[in-house]
Amino acid sequence: MDEQTRPTTVPDQISTLGLQAGRIRAELESSKIKLPKNTVEDLVHLETTLAHISEKIEAFQREHNNLLALADVGQVVNSSLELDEVLTIVMDNIVRLTKAERGFLMLRDEKGEMAIRMARNWEMESINSSELTVSRSVVGRVIESGESIITTNAQEDQRFVGQESIVAFNLRSILCVPLKVKSDLIGVIYADNRIRAGIFAESERNLLVAFANQAAVAIENARLFSSLKHTLEEVTQLKNMMDNIFASITSGVITADIQNQITLTNRAAENILGYASSDIVGHSLNETLASISTELGPHLVEVRETDKAIADLEISHHSPTRGYVDWRFNLSPLKDAGQKTQGIAIVLDDLTERKKLEAQRRLFERMVSPAVIEQLDPNSLQLGGKRTNITALFADIRGFTTFSENQEPEQLVKILNRYLAAMADAVLAQEGTIDKFMGDAIMAWFNAPIPQPDHTLRAVKTALTIRDSVENLYKELPPEFHLAFGAGIHCGDAILGLIGTEKRLEYTAISDAVNSAKRIQENSARNQILISRDTFERVSREVNASPLANMAVKGKTQPIEVFEVLGLK
Repeated sequence: MDEQTRPTTVPDQISTLGLQAGRIRAELESSKIKLPKNTVEDLVHLETTLAHISEKIEAFQREHNNLLALADVGQVVNSSLELDEVLTIVMDNIVRLTKAERGFLMLRDEKGEMAIRMARNWEMESINSSELTVSRSVVGRVIESGESIITTNAQEDQRFVGQESIVAFNLRSILCVPLKVKSDLIGVIYADNRIRAGIFAESERNLLVAFANQAAVAIENARLFSSLKHTLEEVTQLKNMMDNIFASITSGVITADIQNQITLTNRAAENILGYASSDIVGHSLNETLASISTELGPHLVEVRETDKAIADLEISHHSPTRGYVDWRFNLSPLKDAGQKTQGIAIVLDDLTERKKLEAQRRLFERMVSPAVIEQLDPNSLQLGGKRTNITALFADIRGFTTFSENQEPEQLVKILNRYLAAMADAVLAQEGTIDKFMGDAIMAWFNAPIPQPDHTLRAVKTALTIRDSVENLYKELPPEFHLAFGAGIHCGDAILGLIGTEKRLEYTAISDAVNSAKRIQENSARNQILISRDTFERVSREVNASPLANMAVKGKTQPIEVFEVLGLK
């Protein structure tokens, strides 16, 4: 574009008028034309005035351009909340506006010390670590005073004479302004030129100070956003973790507001109640727990009125989806951060299976000695056993076969259980182990699985207690229900363990000693307690017994020496 077509600005036009006024004045002074008085002086004054006006307009134009630039920069700086992006925009615009060679942005780190956070050069590139050199003395003064500093030639500035960084790095033009948010100094902006002096003027300082005010707010907003974002991520992770924990809790959890509307439930509650979450959340407690609302309702009212929790509330009922169930409730007020009650929290446990197992265990304990149960490890059950010295006891009801001929089955079982219960209670009172009930007889042993140094005496005491218990039954039952008993006791080694198959196991004792005790019992008379010689020798000091004739029993080639127990000494 040539001079004739290039658009001119107002300062250019005024400058042109000044030049024309100067040429006219020079021509008039050199001519011999007689001019009116003060004409030349007026032209000189016009020339000076036009020059002054041109300078003012140029200054105004620069200020106007800087304000426009500042507005544009402010808009750009505040267009992002990502801290690194904001810092890059800030430094690139500082270098551009001030025409600096380099620009540095320093922020306080976690230790409260100023550290270079961003460094850019005039080509809008990041400065490598080997060139991260600034005047620490200038930065230190700005931090200490909170005021900006400008020097047109740091090498000659008396304020910084002898400062090592200025001399070593050959720093010349330096401009440093504080970054403040309200009254807090969060960092500094530092710009310099190591080659040229005098590139910064008051206009650049004012511009940079104004820009720093905007940049400080933008940086602080970005830092707050970054912190908030980090906190949000932590909260999200925590929420996800709590959701996972909440979902994995085996107890059902239900929360309801003060209007009894369910606001939250977990997977366990869905399984226990038999409903999907969509059929629970948003519905009333009375609707969701309709089958127990009559029994549960008063307790919910009590929690709300007293603001106190209720623990271990068990309710058995018939569920429409699962049949007969046993549930346990823990009710507590649901409070907000200000400890104001906002509803109620319900922790629900399904005890149905546990109750069944407990009932089965109680039944099993009535069938098998509790001492045996404690010795059984379900994870390591295997066939076989171990050798143990025991005292075996057999007792049966005499005349039961004849008695049963004239009784109804229900009545028969009822009377049988009365006699067997008396026998079983006598065994357990001496901490014996009931092996089994065999029709109208009972088999038990002592000294296993828990060692008992006096196990033989315990067996004899058990037989005597059975005799006393039978006599007590005579006082309670009519004469036609008076049945007798017989007992046999022998001691020796036996193998105790699991006998049978994996599908059907029995914990029992097997040995000749056990068989001998049974044979002795089979040969006992009505209400008679017989013991072998080995047994008598072990308890002779505590028991009164009289010898009987040797007894020939089935399965034995030699007769067995037996004694009749009369009582304790």
